[in-house]
Amino acid sequence: MPSRLVETGGKIAAQDETRANLAVADFVQLDISARVGTIARRVEFPDGSLFETTDNDAIDRLMIERGKSVHGVVHQLERFRPHLVLVVAATVFLGWAVYRFAVPALVEVAVLVTPPVVPELMSASTMKALDGGILDQSQVTAERQERIRAGFTSIAALSNRGEAGYTLNFRKGGLIGPNAFALPDGTLIVTDELVELAGDDTEMIVGVLAHEIGHVELEHSLRQIYRAAGVAGLVMMIGGDIGSGAEDILVQGAGLLSLSYSRAAEAAADRHSVELMVKAKRDPTAIARFFDLLEKELGDSSDTSILATHPGTPERRKAILDYAGELKAQGQ
Repeated sequence: MPSRLVETGGKIAAQDETRANLAVADFVQLDISARVGTIARRVEFPDGSLFETTDNDAIDRLMIERGKSVHGVVHQLERFRPHLVLVVAATVFLGWAVYRFAVPALVEVAVLVTPPVVPELMSASTMKALDGGILDQSQVTAERQERIRAGFTSIAALSNRGEAGYTLNFRKGGLIGPNAFALPDGTLIVTDELVELAGDDTEMIVGVLAHEIGHVELEHSLRQIYRAAGVAGLVMMIGGDIGSGAEDILVQGAGLLSLSYSRAAEAAADRHSVELMVKAKRDPTAIARFFDLLEKELGDSSDTSILATHPGTPERRKAILDYAGELKAQGQ
């Protein structure tokens, strides 16, 4: 019921609208809740009666007049902003530690325990999304496709998964342009634009496909997917629900389209291309010509390639040539 807190006869009383006492007690007998922002304060009398008010300042004045501290620990933290700085700093450090150490460790565990059906489902979903709105039917002649397939078969047969572990597809790239990429289950796509850019240099296309085989063999796609999901989970842990982004990456598979490999992954796939081409007794520097074309024909001379999945064109070309030279010196 409506009431007010007053001092009467040296005691504290809760009175109704007619000023009749509802509860009376000495101040020291009252149990007054601590101040937390603008939350209503509760004053409990010895007989269990409760008085509640949002006039926090009035309660504070009452307590100060009687020599009691008016601020609890929570309210002091609220008022003392440096504590918030410490909390934010601790949160940032924890997030960095999780991203730097926990996420990579969990990614490796996830890759190890992933059953074969998962990459297959992801790849099927991604291929459906690509064919549904990005890629189109290839216009490369059957003869040209056959020459490329023959070269691809020669290197796929020497890979860890063997020839049966890969499926090569030709598509018109559209917005993707001259590119080749691999899905986690061993599905490879090469675009008409790349074939056109290569001209008669079939060996160069085979070198690029050897690079994509490297991504599959080293499970880079799976690692990128799990890493993206881990970061999404980290953001969710700090900032709350982020919607369907993580679900799209993990379940829909179309999230693969927005992922790009790290420089370390690209370098590893480049080396794999060189090794596989040497093993097949083909030109190990063939993929370097791909980067030559990107630089000369498409104007890509910066540290970051115009192709999101192939960063660092000049730098990578040099690394490929150096590695091929090392293998040649070793007699491989």
